[in-house]
Amino acid sequence: MAATDSNSSRFSASLTSLQIPEYRSLWWAGVFSFMSVQGQFVLRGLLAWELTEREGALGLVYLVFGLSMLVGTPFGGVVADRFAKRTILVLTQTMIMLAAYGMAVVVLADVVEFWMLLVASATQGIAFAFYGPARVAMASELVGRDQLGNAITLSLLSMNGTRVFAPALAGVLAGWALVGIGGAYVLSGAMSTIALFKLWRLPHRPGVNQSKKNPFSEIAAGVRYVNSQPQLRRVVVSSFFVIMFGFNYVAFIPALVEGVFGLSDAWVGFVSSASAIGAVAVSLPLAAKADGPNALMIMIGSGLGFGATVMLLGIAPTVFLAFLVVVLIGGCTTAFQSLSNTLALTSADEAMQGRVQSLMQLSFAGFGIAAAPLGALAEVIGLRPALVIMGAVAFGATALFAVLDRADRSEPAMV
Repeated sequence: MAATDSNSSRFSASLTSLQIPEYRSLWWAGVFSFMSVQGQFVLRGLLAWELTEREGALGLVYLVFGLSMLVGTPFGGVVADRFAKRTILVLTQTMIMLAAYGMAVVVLADVVEFWMLLVASATQGIAFAFYGPARVAMASELVGRDQLGNAITLSLLSMNGTRVFAPALAGVLAGWALVGIGGAYVLSGAMSTIALFKLWRLPHRPGVNQSKKNPFSEIAAGVRYVNSQPQLRRVVVSSFFVIMFGFNYVAFIPALVEGVFGLSDAWVGFVSSASAIGAVAVSLPLAAKADGPNALMIMIGSGLGFGATVMLLGIAPTVFLAFLVVVLIGGCTTAFQSLSNTLALTSADEAMQGRVQSLMQLSFAGFGIAAAPLGALAEVIGLRPALVIMGAVAFGATALFAVLDRADRSEPAMV
């Protein structure tokens, strides 16, 4: 009985942020939005591979996504600090929805061309540049700093939970002649529409920073702020390299599954979904610990694990072992993302949270930008060695963070 009560208590602690109705609306909006977005990622990869059968083309689709995020994300942080976050979320969700319906039309009309994938990728990248900082900053606004780690972890659960089935569903529907890629895009658009209705229910609150300065000055102020705090600077920089290189494994799953293992579109969806199984498995236990004293050590351990498992993916001999490795990657990625974001935002002043989050989100712009040269590298040396290199960089960046953080913490004792 005592054990049951203890388990119930831990489960309640994991879901504490969802007890707040406004955050719950934000969470459900995220569920449907991420279902749409993840489906579109898989569908763009499938279309790029079918149109070109080149790893470099896969990388180019992500490069456009990354460049648009790189340009837009710093402004997304400024906008999140200045304006009502609900308005930002509604507008960007509308962009994601229109991108899905637009691709559905061109595919169903059989007029799709590769450049259209680039346009859709750029649209989603710009939307993410403003959506991401506003969503995380709004979560902080709704739950407060004491529950921020829990809220961020549950937000990632809404993303990763849908990845258990959304990519697989997109892959299966794309390979089913009755539906095809066009029909799968229609479903993606419908999910975005539901998310948009959910976002209308959020409160309209003005931004914290009412400065009228030039946006470029505000961006520079955010960079100076992060640079002035050593631990915050280390978190932002290490996260950038870990995600930029390690997370790029997702861009090459179509090439790995279809090009190396010789399997179908449906298998691309299944392997893509595997990371979500690991992510969901760690999310609830992690949500109860994300605001605790061991968060930093868990972040470091998960970053090292992330790099190591991406290297393992590069040498996995069969699709079944690759599937299991991707499950482990998903758990490590979720823990690292949750805790690095929590550590960054709890260290930041409220008026700077949008800009700090935008700098954290630049790692995904870097991920998109790095995909093209990594795709070119894979064409030269092979996909497997390229994956090993990606994982090694992520592992090394985390190890360097741990060494520098330990040296910084021990420095006062040496004085």
